[in-house]
Amino acid sequence: MEDSTTSEEDLEALIEGLDYIPGHFHLPLHLNGESQGPADLRRRDTHLRRESLRVQLEAETGPLQYAVRNLLGLLDFHLDRLSEAEEAFRAVVREEPDNLNAWANLGYVYDRLGREMDAGECVERVSALMGLTGDGAGTGSGRSAARCLAEQAYTHPWDVELHEDEVLRERLTAALTLYNRALDYGADVIPTEEKRSWYFNMATIYIRLDGMIRNNEDAEYSRPPLYNKGLKLLTEVLESDNVRLKALAWCYVGVMLERKDEFSTVPMAVHDCGYSSSEPLSCYGLAIKFAADDALILNQLAGIFLKLGKHDMATGISNMALNVLPDPELNWQAYCNRAKINVTAYVRNLERAKKGHAGIPDRQSLREAKGDLERVLSVRPCLRTHLEMAQVHYYMGVDAVQESLLVDEGAVNSALVCLSRALQCPPGESLPELHLLRGRCLLLKGEESNAVDCFLRSLELQRPGAADPAALRFLLGALLVCCCQGPDSDSAICRLEECVHHAEKTYSLTVVREELRALCRAHVAEVTELSKTLVIRGRTKLVRHLLDSLQPRGKTPLIRSFSV
Repeated sequence: MEDSTTSEEDLEALIEGLDYIPGHFHLPLHLNGESQGPADLRRRDTHLRRESLRVQLEAETGPLQYAVRNLLGLLDFHLDRLSEAEEAFRAVVREEPDNLNAWANLGYVYDRLGREMDAGECVERVSALMGLTGDGAGTGSGRSAARCLAEQAYTHPWDVELHEDEVLRERLTAALTLYNRALDYGADVIPTEEKRSWYFNMATIYIRLDGMIRNNEDAEYSRPPLYNKGLKLLTEVLESDNVRLKALAWCYVGVMLERKDEFSTVPMAVHDCGYSSSEPLSCYGLAIKFAADDALILNQLAGIFLKLGKHDMATGISNMALNVLPDPELNWQAYCNRAKINVTAYVRNLERAKKGHAGIPDRQSLREAKGDLERVLSVRPCLRTHLEMAQVHYYMGVDAVQESLLVDEGAVNSALVCLSRALQCPPGESLPELHLLRGRCLLLKGEESNAVDCFLRSLELQRPGAADPAALRFLLGALLVCCCQGPDSDSAICRLEECVHHAEKTYSLTVVREELRALCRAHVAEVTELSKTLVIRGRTKLVRHLLDSLQPRGKTPLIRSFSV
């Protein structure tokens, strides 16, 4: 017993004396801790991270690919796929025998599996690589340490439950700290090209941090350091021989030059790096020029422009990618990008038409999106593609301006079929947007009770502090119909009360109040009859909510003068 205690104390003392600890399972990530909400939401986020990383792995060919693969192993572990996690880490050490993180991670998996001897061998290998065995091993520890820290830095922005800006900022800052430490360790032993891949990742983090504080009161003072560091790192990346890095770096330089007009004084890095006379469009042009013959890079550029809202440029680049590689099995991403651009453009024009700012949107974009998605589904059926196809069918089935009007029941039925297939793909069951769209389709078909179940499920899957109240809006409307017209009004009233109670835990009180006000104003007669029924039955809490939503702030509540 004493020997065991002494051994544990020696191990703790050894760990405390280390400058860094290999592996991912000790990192201060939400992934490695208890879930902050329902377990199925954590699992959903982890699964979605894994799917995104698998796409990212296709683009990483240098040493940084091991950062992606170690992270994939970590995600597999937390999805209870221990055999896949073990294989991920074993594959890394087979190709990169000096990879500290992979050996440490593999040892952790073996320990969980109860394979103590294998776990011990992994610990010994880590000790040898770090030069802790005293037998002369670990001569390459500077290079191994630098790569170890860079891989850990790569992991932080991919953590789950980063919906709060402060938490995301902490993860991004932690990643920068680890990258800087990696650069210190690898100053003389890491090839310049490899360090430039780290510079690129650091630059994108600085861009994200800059974007997060653009509207802060102190932005004029807090943004320049982030902006300057990011632009200088991108300039260093432009010297790379890696065509992908060079193309993406030019694209982000264009993004930064667009942002320079947001400052009262042009950030000094613009002049230091020689961009005083450069225009964003010329930078975008250079990015496209370097990527012209590579479909993978073109797809990445299209994705960036899509996020920036530059739909015409994203469409043009997607078309270039398809000219280079038209095979949907090899270039499915280009078809998905083009379909997403078309659907996004249609929805944007639809919203403008509803406000009277534009005419009826052209459904040709929906037909083109449908064709692209059919090509992808024929070779790579997956959750996102089924969901996007369902969205296309939904908009084909409703009126071009009034979505509450059904114009093509066959298209809506096709949307429901696509959604049923999406539900069979993990983690489709836990996607709130899937249940929301399913409920909207059922509502069009007059199946209010089924629609309520879908809307309620969507609401339950929202995280606290959610910004989009669409699930609440449709749920309130469908429940109101059930309360006034359904055969089981008592049950509907109970569900409506539960809905409001749950919404107050998910959204801010202001959001709930606005949605209740919109419900009252859009359905005056129905809400009036419901309120009378509730008062007669002595269930006045919901009536208070409804009346309070109509009362201007600071005024005497209407409920005080309300009587039967």
